[in-house]
Amino acid sequence: MTNEMLLENRDSRGVVTLTMNRPDVHNAFNDVLGRALTERLAALQGDEAARVVVLTGAGKSFSAGADLNWMRSMAQFSEEENIEDALALAELMAVLDRLSKPTIARVNGPVFGGGVGLVSCCDIAVGTPRAKMALTEVKLGLVPAVIAPYVVRAMGPRQARRYFQTAEVMDAGTARAVGLLHEVADAEALDDRIEGFCDALLAAGPNALAASKELVAMTAEAGESAAESLKRRTAELIAQLRVSEEGQEGLAAFLEKRAPEWRQ
Repeated sequence: MTNEMLLENRDSRGVVTLTMNRPDVHNAFNDVLGRALTERLAALQGDEAARVVVLTGAGKSFSAGADLNWMRSMAQFSEEENIEDALALAELMAVLDRLSKPTIARVNGPVFGGGVGLVSCCDIAVGTPRAKMALTEVKLGLVPAVIAPYVVRAMGPRQARRYFQTAEVMDAGTARAVGLLHEVADAEALDDRIEGFCDALLAAGPNALAASKELVAMTAEAGESAAESLKRRTAELIAQLRVSEEGQEGLAAFLEKRAPEWRQ
């Protein structure tokens, strides 16, 4: 346990589950929960024993986004203080998005506002049929500002134009169709599906998983003008992995028909 708002559980395999624990307000995050999440994720970055990170919410909801009482109190502060507060949330999203460990969003219920940003920052997102989503900021005279880079990347600019402006509630099937969820699983099957993804990730080399995330990021961010440099960067990446200790162990294990050391 990190604090009463954020619970942590780690199993013997190195699967770390972080649970936002404010069920009375549908796991809406304030500055305390946001800071706890950021600090814990940053600590896991350098933790070699942590292999997979699962993010979920306590109770019936994943996250209602930013706590409205907290937002109301921030309205009494200066613009500069509000910028600093918003930057803290932006840092949380960036730390989650850039974490070298594979991340899974266990979307156990509704997700609104900034919570959609958390889901979009995770590598894999699985939700139950109750996992409706909405970007409701415009109803408050606001916009989904700091989460926009991650949500737009997940759902695409065409869909984002619609849902940013209409604040429509998407059911789980729609959230999957637009790219916010990878899969929808019945509530009783949710943990089994999460476990299946964990098994697949634990079967892979930890360094290869981190490199895979880097590869996707560099490929997605490169335009046509960067095609030549991208060729070089991707060639260097595979070369580094081929000669690495992990890469050599993975190839040797395959050829010797045995499990690699990270699965033993």
